[in-house]
Amino acid sequence: MLTNLTPQPADKILALMQMFREDPRKAKIDLGVGVYRNAEGVTPVMRAVKTAERTLVETQGTKAYTGLAGDPAFAKSMMGLILGDAVDADRTAAIATPGGTGAIRQGLELMRYADKGATIWLSTPTWPNHPSIVKYLGVPMKPYRYFDNATRSVDFAGMLADLAEAKAGDLILLHGCCHNPTGANLTPDQWGQVADLLEKTGAIPFVDIAYQGFGDGLEEDAFGPRLLAKRMPEMIVAASCSKNFGVYRERTGLLMALAPNAEAKAQTQATLNFLNRQNYSFPPDHGARVVQMILDDPAMRADWQSELEDVRLGMLALREQLAGELRQRTNSDQFDFIAHHRGMFSRLGISEDKVTQLREEHGIYMIGDSRMNIAGLNKETVPLLAEAIVAVGV
Repeated sequence: MLTNLTPQPADKILALMQMFREDPRKAKIDLGVGVYRNAEGVTPVMRAVKTAERTLVETQGTKAYTGLAGDPAFAKSMMGLILGDAVDADRTAAIATPGGTGAIRQGLELMRYADKGATIWLSTPTWPNHPSIVKYLGVPMKPYRYFDNATRSVDFAGMLADLAEAKAGDLILLHGCCHNPTGANLTPDQWGQVADLLEKTGAIPFVDIAYQGFGDGLEEDAFGPRLLAKRMPEMIVAASCSKNFGVYRERTGLLMALAPNAEAKAQTQATLNFLNRQNYSFPPDHGARVVQMILDDPAMRADWQSELEDVRLGMLALREQLAGELRQRTNSDQFDFIAHHRGMFSRLGISEDKVTQLREEHGIYMIGDSRMNIAGLNKETVPLLAEAIVAVGV
């Protein structure tokens, strides 16, 4: 049996990380890895997480399983964080999952279980694991235009034109905020137009929100998902706690499914529980419990929000610094889009040959499609990146 296995495509990000580690140059910059790093290049444990974990160790009396859906208190706290009061709890089914990736996988499993004929629409570009999981599960998929490589902004006219072809019951995967890999976000008005289109076509939004708090703020970043929740009879939301709580290795996520009524919600919840049972039985609890404790304790929540805001403002400052350095060196505004993008990522919109040149000649490591992680920079390396970008003539 095992001799019949065939090689799988190499993960480009993991391959890039290996190349970076093997590069002997001291003056090298890693902009490829998709995790937050501070100015010292460290992904820190947030203060509130440490506080919650200490409390948990001292007070937790058992390591017995939670329910198939995970701890209901975690789901309730996360629903409040993401959706606020946009939807009634009696319409919302939810399960804890192993990270945001697990939530996406379970959301697709739910889609396949409910309607094998439905198609999921993915933005061009999107996070590479989206199409990978969809393809693996055998779910029909179609692309929709999203990023204009010339303007480095959202191709909104193209997006609407493509999504107008979606059928009732199709799922439209939307990035809730801080689009990965481009950093180009929908405006509030554009979110409203997307909702109008979904109401017209009967397609169902599937929102992946992994960076809430990294863009314009916790409340601001939830605008799109909350608007859709208010207007759509059905909706799926996959949420990750890896970034905004910094609990990457704890694999903490939540899948929410908004049903049109309480009866449909009950059946949806039972189905989600069943899907959890088939995939991993009971979801991990440590990270979920820590997140719930932070969100439910006023002092810990205030400390978490303060540190998260520092992270957000730090990335914005790096964006503005890089855009300014490039404006000064090129005497043009062609790179001002970097300051307008949000989240950890921006897509420069340069050729793969230029990306290779940046790596080979200047030790600048980014994904081949020119996605760069802004959090991989600091005040000292921003000028080095600007000089390298100008040197290769992009």
